[in-house]
Amino acid sequence: MTLPGIDLPWSASLVDAGRALRDRRCSSEQLVSRCLERIEALDGQLHAFVEVYRDEALATARAMDGLFAAGVRLGPLQGLPIAVKDLFEIEGRRITGGSIAEPPRVSTITAAAVQRLREAGAVIIGKTHTVEFAFGGWGTNAVMGTPWNPWDLKTHRVPGGSSSGSAVAVAAGMAMAALGTDTGGSVRIPAGMCGLVGLKTTGGAISRAGLLDLCPTHDTVGALCRSAEDAALLFDVLSGRDGHEAAPWPGHADATSPQLAGALDRVRGLRAWVLPADEREAIEPAVLAACDAALDTLAAHGVQRVAAPLPQSLARHMAIAGDLMSAEGYAQLGPLFEREDLRFDPHVRRRVLAGRDVSAAAYLRLKRERQLAQHAMARAMEPVDVCMFPTNPVTAIPVAEVDESRTPLALLGRFVNLLDLCSVAVPVGLSPAGLPVSMQVIGRPHAEALVLRLAHAYQQVSGWHRLTPPGLNSG
Repeated sequence: MTLPGIDLPWSASLVDAGRALRDRRCSSEQLVSRCLERIEALDGQLHAFVEVYRDEALATARAMDGLFAAGVRLGPLQGLPIAVKDLFEIEGRRITGGSIAEPPRVSTITAAAVQRLREAGAVIIGKTHTVEFAFGGWGTNAVMGTPWNPWDLKTHRVPGGSSSGSAVAVAAGMAMAALGTDTGGSVRIPAGMCGLVGLKTTGGAISRAGLLDLCPTHDTVGALCRSAEDAALLFDVLSGRDGHEAAPWPGHADATSPQLAGALDRVRGLRAWVLPADEREAIEPAVLAACDAALDTLAAHGVQRVAAPLPQSLARHMAIAGDLMSAEGYAQLGPLFEREDLRFDPHVRRRVLAGRDVSAAAYLRLKRERQLAQHAMARAMEPVDVCMFPTNPVTAIPVAEVDESRTPLALLGRFVNLLDLCSVAVPVGLSPAGLPVSMQVIGRPHAEALVLRLAHAYQQVSGWHRLTPPGLNSG
């Protein structure tokens, strides 16, 4: 099915689809219906959704079309179908947090981020699967099922986590974008595994009100989508503490906004800190090759590469962050996970219960280590504008090969949360096996405008973000 003015509508960007809706070249009902058709056809295998709001989504889409016809514009997401990770409260809807330990609770409030989506006119199409209480990077869930990475329909490969269902839904065209959370890579890891753009925001840039907490020190709200333009659009809609305070950078109104317009001209002379040689040993060769090629592309447009050692190894950053996540996870969830009469994902239970061994004194030392690491990184970043590191050290492996005792995907993810940096993951190639490879542009706190501009500049001269899983390309 091809809609007037949009080829393969399920893979169109938010910016392009929004323009088509405003120009009346397609309708919201058509877009939402197409996503619902794909959910019906694909989700039996891909297992992205916990719940689909079919009737409500269609009714909302028709209402948005009525507003378009009347010349009423609610906001930049009007009529666009968006999915929400099942960690966000939506009044009147069930919330599980990826767990079956207790019966699903019906929410009595709506999360600030979801409310902002609605105020901008978005059509919420359903809730997506997550690792149990968002505590895991592979994307596996032993109790509710693991979503299937759509880039390989023959072998069940990891989607990345914890925003696993959100990534699968967008990559497979079952939603045009999705809300996720990032505590140690949980937006960027699945975005990288599934060939998407994933935005990890600075702590506090987007309200966490109405979100199930895991590690408040590191938890952030983010988005998964198809382009840096889309990520800028979503950030503008979502940003602001508690849904009220102003965003930390000027609003991105549409595709012609000056934040991204002329991005290629505005990146010349930017200095990008590249992954140090001693950190490259843990990275899969295909990942390094694709990221190096992306850096070459940007260098041809004036971005300067800077080589320097990190003030502290990524492994040490990962360890500090992991201990903080366990300590705060246990503080949030310990009484629940201590119960022997309930069923949990055993790997998540192990991670949560590890936090009871972190004493108050040890926790304060970890917080102090975090503060020192932040100061050290701030000094180290003074000569550069951004860091450009791989998103994941490996491409998507088969679920059957996952070793849950190891956390290799955390190596390049957690340090960004520990240091409260912002980052955007962008597709930069495919491995010899045809699996997505991703690189992240990492900036100082509240530098979302800069990292998005650099990501957009790269996407102006590359086409990796336009690729979709080959087995799902029938429109």
